Amino acid sequence: MENQLINNQERKRYEYHVDGHIAFIDYLIARGNIYLTHTEVPRSLGGRGIGKKLVLDVLTEIKEKTEYKLVPLCPFVAAYIKKNPEWKEILSETVNIG
Repeated sequence: MENQLINNQERKRYEYHVDGHIAFIDYLIARGNIYLTHTEVPRSLGGRGIGKKLVLDVLTEIKEKTEYKLVPLCPFVAAYIKKNPEWKEILSETVNIG
């Protein structure tokens, strides 16, 4: 399953287009931080690991292509980082995830 990550700056979200559906993570950018606010995967795409892959690709994009520090307001993103602590290095110093 190879999905192309799209940064839809107009809608302020990262997207995957899969089988006619859109999975996405909403974001806000302020004061040098990127806030990931909401992750949504259509029910018809559930159970395929798309949400986890989307989070991984978005975190990679932030790490490799931006200067932003991450503030994961979305519980799904925060849980992913808690399970994969190597991503804590891109967190804002104001964030503490278990």
